[in-house]
Amino acid sequence: MNTAGTIDRPLTQDPKKQAPMKPFTSEPAGSATEDITTTGAYDSRQNRTREMQLIPEALARAHMHDRLHEAERERRAVRLATARRMQRRAERASLRARRALAMAVMQ
Repeated sequence: MNTAGTIDRPLTQDPKKQAPMKPFTSEPAGSATEDITTTGAYDSRQNRTREMQLIPEALARAHMHDRLHEAERERRAVRLATARRMQRRAERASLRARRALAMAVMQ
């Protein structure tokens, strides 16, 4: 099926190789409508190109965002492990102190 390209989906990406837009028969020749339409189509292609060029930057930004969150999770996990280790150490010290106090009271 051979269909002609549209403004949003041209057959070729190069604006110079695309067929020129034909004015409507109801419009007088040289009207401003043709220039605006052509300019709008060119700007549409330029915006799409600019968006395509910004995709790697957006991907890099998302990747860095994920890595920062992953690093923060890892730091939280390390802090939690350290806190649990310190809590166990404190509990052992408390038990030793209670035992020493009990021994002192018994003698």
